[in-house]
Amino acid sequence: MKILIIEDDKILAKTVEQCIKSKYDVDHAYDGEEGILYAKQEIYDAIILDIMMPIMNGYDVLNTLRNSKIYTPVLILTAKDGISDKVKGFKIGADDYLVKPFNREELLVRLDALIRRAKGNYTENIIEFKNLILDLNCRKAKANGKEVILQGKQFDMLEYLINSKNTIVTKEQIFDKIWGFNSETTTNVIEVYASGLRKELKKIGYDTYLKTIRGVGYIWSE
Repeated sequence: MKILIIEDDKILAKTVEQCIKSKYDVDHAYDGEEGILYAKQEIYDAIILDIMMPIMNGYDVLNTLRNSKIYTPVLILTAKDGISDKVKGFKIGADDYLVKPFNREELLVRLDALIRRAKGNYTENIIEFKNLILDLNCRKAKANGKEVILQGKQFDMLEYLINSKNTIVTKEQIFDKIWGFNSETTTNVIEVYASGLRKELKKIGYDTYLKTIRGVGYIWSE
């Protein structure tokens, strides 16, 4: 599978490539106009797009692509973290939005999910950690063949933490990923769900893998 990175900072573009090259082939475009020329080839499974670029900014690139009926999935990767920036990106036609600095595992997970949705491919959509298995198709968890009862977004939180294994994820990252930036609730809800998730994991002896980093967030680690 092939990814197009449209990013004017060549060092950052190379960093992004290093993060995903184990799974994807990569092409680079270093300004907006060049990005459009590449994207119009329609050979890419997804596009990673910066916003602040010379000649043509990312919003204009995305708008041009969508008006040209090019619907390749687009993940905006930018330092612009305002709500208005995110709303604008999604309204124009972005499929996902990730703020710099980014977590490598999160970038890969979001890219994988974006491509799966576009292709309608959810076969073998399984996450495993030791004897704990998460079936993303039916949203069920099992350990040693026994179902683990997870309520609401406890499943989503566990999925995110395992996918980010050995990496600290902040409450803000969890909130944006699971509840969404336009949610009317607050990050305080995360502590409630984390507590409930830990209780369920304790029943199967897996609560020790979920660690709280006081004042920061959580980490799933051995």
